[in-house]
Amino acid sequence: MFRYTCFYMVPLLMALVLPFNSHAATDHDIQDIHDQLLQLDKRLQQAESNTNRPPPASASAFNPAISLILAASYNSLSQDPNAPITGFPFSPNNHGYHRSFGLNESELGISASIDPQFRGVATFSFSPDGSTSVENAFVQTDSLGYGINLKLGRFFSGLGYLNEQHAHAWDFIDQPLVYRTFWDNQLGEDGLQLKWLAPTDTFFELGAEIGRGRGYPGSDRQNNNGAGAEAIYAHWGDDFNLNNSWRAGLSLHQTKRVNAVADAFGVSNSFSGDNITSGLDFIWKYAPNGNTSVTSLKLQGEYFQRREYGLLSYNTAGVDTTDVYRVAQSGWYVQSIYQFKPHWRAGLRYDQLNPGNAEVGPLISGNIVSSYAFTPSRYTLMLDYSPSEFSRLRLQIAEDQSRRGKDDHQLFLQYIMSLGAHGAHQF
Repeated sequence: MFRYTCFYMVPLLMALVLPFNSHAATDHDIQDIHDQLLQLDKRLQQAESNTNRPPPASASAFNPAISLILAASYNSLSQDPNAPITGFPFSPNNHGYHRSFGLNESELGISASIDPQFRGVATFSFSPDGSTSVENAFVQTDSLGYGINLKLGRFFSGLGYLNEQHAHAWDFIDQPLVYRTFWDNQLGEDGLQLKWLAPTDTFFELGAEIGRGRGYPGSDRQNNNGAGAEAIYAHWGDDFNLNNSWRAGLSLHQTKRVNAVADAFGVSNSFSGDNITSGLDFIWKYAPNGNTSVTSLKLQGEYFQRREYGLLSYNTAGVDTTDVYRVAQSGWYVQSIYQFKPHWRAGLRYDQLNPGNAEVGPLISGNIVSSYAFTPSRYTLMLDYSPSEFSRLRLQIAEDQSRRGKDDHQLFLQYIMSLGAHGAHQF
């Protein structure tokens, strides 16, 4: 009603005003005003129609964000990549690479908001051997409030710093030695994750997880109704000033192992017991005026200590002998990444392991190595070029001294290409 009142009132007002104007209006002027009013009326009708019409559905509501990560490399290794790391007989020997040309792990990711309450994410991993696995598949809450976030399904654990990062976001082609031996490169879980972000100016986050313990270092117990693994962790951080920021963390993980085969002790030997791992992590970032697009420096490190205790069964002459086995092992790394000009970065990493001294029962002590008297370590240099956030070319060389008497001189050439949606990486 207001629209039509305005439409007929304007000519009346113009008729009253124009006679007092020093320049008399002509018929042509009046016609122009009439035409302009007609145009205004059309726009008002269109605006009124759009106001009553429901808003169009967002494209993302029907089409989830899809990304494909393609990665491949040429690897030159002076030693057999299948040779085990010295001092960790119960750890998997997953070095994550091969000799010569080949694919690296590639990923297909799908994510979208399901409704105002939930968001869904799925990541499928394509291994170099041609196999496919579900890396992540979870739903996540969006509206619990109070800084609380709940995740259900399959996910990478939030402990430490590197564990939640997908392979294409790593600063080096491979994980540190401690991640390889303690977590089989990454700790994944099927279960529930709860995080709380404190409502403070300083970043502070608490997290807790419970799951079935499907992956190493746990033993997948699908026929057990109870939880097989638990984790808790805390992260906090802040900005020193415009140029510097930091984040630190504490974590604790506990699981059980059942009949874990020790490769170094023979085919019939196995360990059953508890596995408890605690960790510290820290990262510091520097960028002049907070601008990371030109130059920046990143320094990070993590330390983990693992304690295992239980029973070890050792087979000699066809007879199984069982006795206590207890060991404390640790590992750490420190690395620095320097972006010395736009698109170019250089990195240096040193990592080291401590196999520890095992306490072995007298019944099996004669057949078990309790002390290896060896410290596995590695030096790594990296140079990469990223024309954009969607592509990266990398050169990496390393001196791997993680196997006694088998120093491995390594050279890697790698590409990582991202197609489609590209989510933000963590701090």
